[in-house]
Amino acid sequence: MISIHLPADKEKLLTFPAGTPLALTGTVFTARDLAHRRLAQMIRKKQELPFELKDSLIFYAGPAPAPPGQICGAIGPTTSRRMDPYTPLLLEHGMLGALGKGRRGSETREAFIRFQRVYLVTAGGAAALLSRHVRKIAPIAFEDLGPEAVYKVELFEFPCFVGLDIQGNDIYNMREESS
Repeated sequence: MISIHLPADKEKLLTFPAGTPLALTGTVFTARDLAHRRLAQMIRKKQELPFELKDSLIFYAGPAPAPPGQICGAIGPTTSRRMDPYTPLLLEHGMLGALGKGRRGSETREAFIRFQRVYLVTAGGAAALLSRHVRKIAPIAFEDLGPEAVYKVELFEFPCFVGLDIQGNDIYNMREESS
């Protein structure tokens, strides 16, 4: 696994080919469907966003409450395609990339390539294990959405890999081509 520290390694992150395993350390922001809808509405209305979108990595996750003595409850990826209606707009406004699970639609894949951004993927079904890589977490926006609020999350060696690189190589297509 290659260690990546955000924001320092943001340019380096863009150089890896699809399939590269990464250990991600640094700040990400969670956002799921409802938060994406609000962010898109705010962008369209030219309102100030609750965090700096430029060069931010968005983790498609809704963290569970922390059990006693733990920093974070289970935190795993949400199916990324649910964010596809909003992703091109967020990429256009500077989002560094996204972290989730599963395939992206063709329009969204094209937007990642056009804006030279990356889509990272991590294991679905491993939310309890992934929570061990969270060092700090706090809600920062849309708290009325509960677990779908936007959280600022500090990760430490979070396991993931490049799902879609800036050249358009997609691990899901690579798997089909090698079959």
